[in-house]
Amino acid sequence: MNSHSFINRLNTWVLILLTCLGLSGCKWQSQNQTDLERIRESGVLRVGTLNNQLSYYIGNDGPTGLDYELAQRFAKKLGVKLEMQPMFTLSGLFPALKRGDVDMIAAGLTITPDRIAHFKAAPAYYFASQVVVYKKGNWRPRKPSDLALNKGSLEVIKGSSHEKRLRQLKELYPELEWQTADDTDSDELLRLVSTGELDFTVADSVDVALLQRIHPDIAIAMELTEDEPIAWFVNEANNDSLYALLIEFFGEIQQSGELVALEEKYFGHVDSFDYVDTRAFLRAIEKKLPRWEALFKQYANEFDWRLLAALSYQESHWNPRAVSPTGVRGMMMLTLPTAKSVGVKNRLDPEQSIRGGSAYLSKMIARVPDSIAEHEKVWFALASYNVGFGHMMDARRLTKKQGGNPDAWSDVKQRLPLLRQRKYYKQTRYGYARGDEALNYVENIRRYYQSIIGYEQAHSQPVQEQSVASVDGLQTIQAPAKQANVVSGAVATETTSAATAAQ
Repeated sequence: MNSHSFINRLNTWVLILLTCLGLSGCKWQSQNQTDLERIRESGVLRVGTLNNQLSYYIGNDGPTGLDYELAQRFAKKLGVKLEMQPMFTLSGLFPALKRGDVDMIAAGLTITPDRIAHFKAAPAYYFASQVVVYKKGNWRPRKPSDLALNKGSLEVIKGSSHEKRLRQLKELYPELEWQTADDTDSDELLRLVSTGELDFTVADSVDVALLQRIHPDIAIAMELTEDEPIAWFVNEANNDSLYALLIEFFGEIQQSGELVALEEKYFGHVDSFDYVDTRAFLRAIEKKLPRWEALFKQYANEFDWRLLAALSYQESHWNPRAVSPTGVRGMMMLTLPTAKSVGVKNRLDPEQSIRGGSAYLSKMIARVPDSIAEHEKVWFALASYNVGFGHMMDARRLTKKQGGNPDAWSDVKQRLPLLRQRKYYKQTRYGYARGDEALNYVENIRRYYQSIIGYEQAHSQPVQEQSVASVDGLQTIQAPAKQANVVSGAVATETTSAATAAQ
């Protein structure tokens, strides 16, 4: 072998060796790259979720939901874009996480032994109990042994914490029977109970409270568990970098009060439920609201029109000729001085009343201190609308004096009823006030507002074809950029992704 041939062969082997070493090095580097490094390098946080009213859905103002807003904040902390991947059934979530199709799951799921055996749970961000749900007026099981009589059809979601609880009960009551479904979600099972197509299901207490605003016929028969922790999940097989940051993130938003504020926003209004009132309101949505919807949209200005509609229903039940013994009248039940201050000449004219009511609420919001978060200002303004600005400020001062946060509605609303009690109102600047009525007033409006949103969601049409696109091989929904509104306080600019088209 001549030297020239030897050198050529040596160069070839060196090149092959360097290539192999390079490939091996790349593979080694990839394998040793932390979750955070990979996410930051890609510039995208992929979050698996469920398409429902609490976690994530596309509303009139773009993406919304408790898990969506929390995920927004976490993506901002990471310095990356948020990519929501909503699924319609629970069965697809954990397999997607295990395959690495998503970086984490944020879907309001219970921490169970089975789940934490294979995945890591982030800190709990709220708690809910498992409850048996039946249709109001039908036979009600009051204890697990009653449920085991199998007097009606019982169905739960396959692989859910509810199915696991039923399996535990079956050890005590072997005769207990149920069916499982893996092609639907808990909201749909609750709807089937409300229509009488299904006798019983098991659901989380928070989900039931929200769905009762849309399906008032569902009722809680009994609790099957104490309050259980709800959390996000990451892959057990991955390193701890993402998990550690999640622990830090939830600690920060708990300490700052952001978590409490978001929980107040999404389910702080569901503590009480009035069956008769909710039924009447849903009938009004169907029969009365369509007549006035265009006017609410026309004069909503910076508000969500559904909030303005909810305020009007609280005031007049959408009766343009409404008159009270105290002299307030019309769709928005304006006093004569208030009407004059916003240029309303005829309070019984529905267009003038709605325009005036919106203008007056804008004035009230303008007076609310800027230290209050934008999405909560409206609740303080509505309290002022009802009880007066001075009394609302008294409630804030009382809250601060008692060690609460005067800028948080969740704290101030606890003090409003105290304005009736002498030992408290004698400490205030403006004295006695019917603060409990102001609280009920605001919370009623919040419930009506959420009922309209839920009703729209339940009756919404599928996403239009032009709003669905393919991005990096994923079927996506383009979430339109919207101007921030007073209620949500969020601007939706992300592109949200789904394995299937979300509604």
